[in-house]
Amino acid sequence: MLASTALNLGSFGAGAVNNFPAHNSHRLSSPLHGFQSLPLSAPPHAVLKQSSLGGKSRPCVKTAVAAVDSSDPAEKDKQESERKKYYFVIANAKFMLDEEEHFQEQLFERLRYFGERDFEQDFWLVIEPKFLDKFPNITKKLKRPAVALVSTNGPWITFMKLRLDRVLQDSFEADSLEEALASNPAKLEFEKPANWTAPYPKYNFGWWEPFLPPGSQAQKV
Repeated sequence: MLASTALNLGSFGAGAVNNFPAHNSHRLSSPLHGFQSLPLSAPPHAVLKQSSLGGKSRPCVKTAVAAVDSSDPAEKDKQESERKKYYFVIANAKFMLDEEEHFQEQLFERLRYFGERDFEQDFWLVIEPKFLDKFPNITKKLKRPAVALVSTNGPWITFMKLRLDRVLQDSFEADSLEEALASNPAKLEFEKPANWTAPYPKYNFGWWEPFLPPGSQAQKV
């Protein structure tokens, strides 16, 4: 009898299941019955979970979120103790303060720009900077006294290197602004040219003082 039943079921053919009446379709048992397939765009980590309502399914995705406690005192201390980076170009004082035609205008224009936008000044002139002790390869190429343009803005210093051309460029780290801008005593003396033929007036001695670090003064002779 079992053989006969199998023969009768086989006589329906491959497409016979689709011809069952709708009211009998619930009698067909299938491992996938009651589940919906995920779309092709579904993430690979989505997991199908059988819903208790209507036999429908929905993706259940677990997302791990790392919580960071920004109030951690140790983390704040670490950030505050990080050394700050400073960038500079440097040359001898005669070139930087007395010969370069457009250097004065560029610094005063930038100072005006910062003032109009209420920006905090981030560039200074340092005469005979102490940080030169860290750069023996630079010091041996410099005539003294030397003057450095120092800033926390690296791209701007690179621009000034291209603009001034005959200067040396590098960077260093310091624990404080005072350490970064520390200088050694220096005397500046520039000879006045016998004949001044340029269409603009000669720089006045001391024009650079507004750009010196607070409390720093170069001795005049």
